[in-house]
Amino acid sequence: MSEFAGLTAVVTGGASGIGAAAAAILADRGADVAVLDLSPDGAKFGFRCDVSDDGEVKAAIDAVAAQFGGIDVLVNNAGIGAAGDVAANDDAEWHRVLDVNVLGMVRTTRAALPHLRKSSKAAVVNTCSIAAWAGLPNRALYSASKGAILALTLAMATDHLADNIRINCVCPGTADTPWVGRLLDAAPDPAAERAALQARQPMGRLVTADEVGHAIAYLASPLSGSTTGTALAVDGGMYGLRPRPRA
Repeated sequence: MSEFAGLTAVVTGGASGIGAAAAAILADRGADVAVLDLSPDGAKFGFRCDVSDDGEVKAAIDAVAAQFGGIDVLVNNAGIGAAGDVAANDDAEWHRVLDVNVLGMVRTTRAALPHLRKSSKAAVVNTCSIAAWAGLPNRALYSASKGAILALTLAMATDHLADNIRINCVCPGTADTPWVGRLLDAAPDPAAERAALQARQPMGRLVTADEVGHAIAYLASPLSGSTTGTALAVDGGMYGLRPRPRA
């Protein structure tokens, strides 16, 4: 497939996990893909960028646009995790996570808007999470950030209808990524924790990074020209299915 031929895509947090999968899939489908990451060294077109630094974001976005002649697709994927209930993290950690996960998307989108407005096939895809609508245990801060991303996606999609910029988000369930791997490694019983996470999703397994990457590509594709303001769950059925426990 080559529906992205001639288009330039920017993927934040694109050096590993879901971001790397999305970047590879977009490139396979014909896009020129620029990876913005704290450590983008392995990317073909990598730009060092800390999404919590507005100056770095503006510089990276402008560099991509200058190199490729514009920006058509923005994948806001960079983010960090947090564990614990509402009392587990101090104000500084709340500010840090919200700054990266929410304001990071604000900064990159704000910087990319002048370029996206010039594209006839402009699309933004935000990486959200099922944590935006499911009450997951010990994820208060993380869930708050993802809930904000869901609301932000809908507001942005409305605001930029007149600009012909489609804005959607993808909501993964628990995915088999390096970040989740580190969480499992830190658990008292990693095998039991993995089994519990798998069982929580009706399909009985973790989501793969490639599966989320393909969903991102679908939302970003010009072939999905009537899809905007949508939250696409990639969660093994966790959003809407309530099966009986497996024997």
